[in-house]
Amino acid sequence: MENSSDVIIFTLHGLNETRSNKYIFFAFTLLFYLLITFLNLTLIATVLLEKSLHEPMYIFICNLSVNALYGTAGLYPKLLVDFLSDTHMISYTACIIQIFVIYSYVYCELTNLTVMAFDRYVAICRPLEYHVIMTPLTVTKCLMISWISSLFDLIILILLTIRLPLCGSHIEKLYCENWSVVKLSCVDTTINNVYGYTLIIKYTVKFFLIIYSYIFIIRACLKSVESRTKFIQTCLPHLITLISFGVTMLFDAMYTRYGSRNTPQSLRNIMAVEFLVIPPLLNPLIYGLNMTRIRRTVFRLCSRKIKILL
Repeated sequence: MENSSDVIIFTLHGLNETRSNKYIFFAFTLLFYLLITFLNLTLIATVLLEKSLHEPMYIFICNLSVNALYGTAGLYPKLLVDFLSDTHMISYTACIIQIFVIYSYVYCELTNLTVMAFDRYVAICRPLEYHVIMTPLTVTKCLMISWISSLFDLIILILLTIRLPLCGSHIEKLYCENWSVVKLSCVDTTINNVYGYTLIIKYTVKFFLIIYSYIFIIRACLKSVESRTKFIQTCLPHLITLISFGVTMLFDAMYTRYGSRNTPQSLRNIMAVEFLVIPPLLNPLIYGLNMTRIRRTVFRLCSRKIKILL
């Protein structure tokens, strides 16, 4: 039994079956990471460079991409290094930092999706009041809430975790996550469990607030053709983003709480990283391809750049 003061290195066991094809896995992971980075940076640059896109909806979409870059930075660099290494270890400090980054990404993502649902509700259900309600100050407050509230939740979670003495150093996952560290504790973790369930309830409420807002949005859309068009162009991408994020998080939660060692390692790995692969890759594609103004702006900026080079 290890004493907590001796646990300064964790061993990750999620890549044990990838050693024979580690270069193939490394190449595909690097390709995905570069693609995610490129697509999200393109969307961010498009919104920042085009003044006509300096509107609440596009600013929130830009925030989604910023959060995607932030969250994926907490996983992919370490994962790429591990693919090329025969030993998969992480220091206690780096593990805590990874937990903080990945969890704050998740919380900020859901909070931002909630804010976007409110923005779409005001735009479709109360269009005449939209510019009165969604002022630059309101948008700034929404952005600050999406980040500060998420970081505050994570600070408490991390403080509750680092107080625990640990009696083990083996994590059965590709990366560090809070529940895997808490399970290694030598003492009672009731406080951690209660706070964990409190966070689950809090963010589940946010999810249902989004659903509740869309009930009103769909009702309004049934009354006019203009509202239906606006719904398809702006709300449908948001719904697809919400569904993809919700489903991938559900898979991760099921794996974390109920995953069995009898399940194939490859399947467990897919379930563990889906929320850091699909939403960051899908979001810029959905908004870039479906939203006419973003798509046209990207094409215009690209054609302008090509003319300059020629």
